[in-house]
Amino acid sequence: MKKYVFLLLLFCFSFNNTTSQGLFKNKNNFTAQDTLRGSITPERIWWNLTYYHLDIKVMPDKKFITGKNTIKYKVLKEHQSLQIDLQAPLKIKKVTQYGKELKVIDNGNAHFVQLIKKQHIGKTETIVVYYEGYPKEAINAPWDGGFSWKKDKNNNHFIATSCQGLGASVWWPCKDHMYDEVENMRISVTVPSNLINVSNGKLESIENHGTTKTYNWYINNPINNYGVNLNIGDYIHFSEVFYGEKGALDMDYFVLKYNLEKAQEHFKDAPKMMKAFEHWFGAYPFYEDGFKLVEVPYLGMEHQSSVTYGNQYKKGYLGSDLSKTGWGLKFDFIIIHESGHEWFANNITYKDVADMWIHESFTNYSESLFLDYYYGKKAASEYVIGTRKGIKNKQPIIGQYNVNNEGSSDMYAKGGNLLHTLRQLVNNDEKWRMILRKMNTQFYHQTVTTVQIENFLITETGFDLNPFFNQYLRDIQIPTLEYSIKNDVLSYRWTNIVANFKIPLKTKINSENTWIYPTNEWQNLNLDSIISNFTIDENFYIYSNKIN
Repeated sequence: MKKYVFLLLLFCFSFNNTTSQGLFKNKNNFTAQDTLRGSITPERIWWNLTYYHLDIKVMPDKKFITGKNTIKYKVLKEHQSLQIDLQAPLKIKKVTQYGKELKVIDNGNAHFVQLIKKQHIGKTETIVVYYEGYPKEAINAPWDGGFSWKKDKNNNHFIATSCQGLGASVWWPCKDHMYDEVENMRISVTVPSNLINVSNGKLESIENHGTTKTYNWYINNPINNYGVNLNIGDYIHFSEVFYGEKGALDMDYFVLKYNLEKAQEHFKDAPKMMKAFEHWFGAYPFYEDGFKLVEVPYLGMEHQSSVTYGNQYKKGYLGSDLSKTGWGLKFDFIIIHESGHEWFANNITYKDVADMWIHESFTNYSESLFLDYYYGKKAASEYVIGTRKGIKNKQPIIGQYNVNNEGSSDMYAKGGNLLHTLRQLVNNDEKWRMILRKMNTQFYHQTVTTVQIENFLITETGFDLNPFFNQYLRDIQIPTLEYSIKNDVLSYRWTNIVANFKIPLKTKINSENTWIYPTNEWQNLNLDSIISNFTIDENFYIYSNKIN
């Protein structure tokens, strides 16, 4: 979930390089800061992240934080300048390596650390970044995120971070590009002693300092930057064990004390989710770190192994059904959607934010697969088809590369319907399930590009899907079947298509299921009887136009 999803979710509901000349092109103006944030700069590419220890103190009354991040990295090639990202108004106090303070050259939110120690290829080195300040306060978390400084009903501080889109550097110094995930991480957060901090991974220890406590969390798996979070509140904890494909999985829940009874009932959707998604996608990717749902003062986010929840203990999306079919009220949208991101966002992660559809399209579709598991294929189809009402088709799903540019919000409902259409082309539900499971195995804990995902699906389905992906990901036209019926002859062709687009289409002619194979040229299908009824399978995301 990120800022544009709000438009899609309320039904108020950007292009990559291609050789097809007819495809829609975005036109945006980008700044040097966009490039520094969105590209793999020379000051990033020469070192590989291995470890973070983020150690910060949060002072809620002042809305102030101070701390340091210890960064370990492996040297890939010789270079003397290292890019660290931290957004104003936070400030880097100093950077050290082996106790020596290093020179830092600032360029907006990018800070270039000038190393004095020779960097030997293959060696692991360490720097420590000290920082402090008043972090950006979230305006409308999680879409316009940062720190959420709130109070609960008992006037206790209720604090959380969210930073997708803005970037993790809005609250901590890091290598703020998705291509390089840290291999493991420790998070230490010091808070007033009457509060609890919950972060990603497993709780190692709690240090009591009298008026404050430090909560030490350890993440055993690679994690993307925006997946890191802290959540501070007057929490109470309960838990259960889920026995899944990799054995016993700890499932922990942290909620405000006065919501315990509601949460114990409502969070029954969590093990149901885990059972359904392990069926469709394979084993939960982070058994070593467990799974948590953590109550927060905003709607929710897919923070790895620390999924945040703020759906007011209601079914659907804040009590509404996004599909308008009734099926959306069979589950808590935030529990299902944000947890689906554990497979698509946290396990399989885009390298460039332009490819965010890899996160959001598959996770949007996971909602219908949850319904499929518990209520059947018809329910799942009705749900995903119902979400089409929110598709705008004003911009392509894929954004522009190397400038931190997200594609359109159509990556949700349109992306989900793209995948639902692809399932129809596969025309074998077990094969489709195995494709989704293999995808999570083949790209396990990896960052990927759209091209990698496209090539994987082309190989696994056996279809030439390049025009298919160009049509739905890089263009704004929706394929339209133009057809006419004259007695016993059906004439048809595709219009509003990119070059070489041609997918088969399941129809019903006189009550018989019939596959037709349109191209951009008119074709005729001659039958033995008058055509009295012709319908197109609505599971295909296309338009149709009958010509008299």
